[in-house]
Amino acid sequence: MTSMAPARTEPDLSYLLDHTSHVLRTRMAARLGEIGLTARMHCVLVHALEEERTQAQLAEIGDMDKTTMVVTVDALEKAGLAERRPSSTDRRARIIAVTEKGAEVAGQSQRIVDSVHEDALASLPAKDRDALLHALNLLATGHLETPAEGPHNARRARQAK
Repeated sequence: MTSMAPARTEPDLSYLLDHTSHVLRTRMAARLGEIGLTARMHCVLVHALEEERTQAQLAEIGDMDKTTMVVTVDALEKAGLAERRPSSTDRRARIIAVTEKGAEVAGQSQRIVDSVHEDALASLPAKDRDALLHALNLLATGHLETPAEGPHNARRARQAK
């Protein structure tokens, strides 16, 4: 029987990027889970430490909808890692403030994230690692920087900040 599938003319870039991203996320989730965090909790802690940010700003950075953000901040508050406070610059706004304990955990979680990335890159020879990072940065800041609009938009990738 003859295959009716069209011949592929290019490597399946979507599969390669999706698969490696999925595996990286599962490894990240497993490692962060060891200290009781999710990737979203890590994202909120790290970005809230950078500067005073509202819940909406942190949701945008972490590509979280309102409900997911509320659940994430609730979990951080319950763990004593962050709290909602009035903004120092706009009393109508509330920010997510990281507690002292939260800052310690954020440092630990950042070391975990860096380690997961380092392990993935270490599996490549140095010249290939540098080439991969260079090429991905070129794509992320060039041809693939802006998503296409369509009737059924795909889930947006996390924003680099």
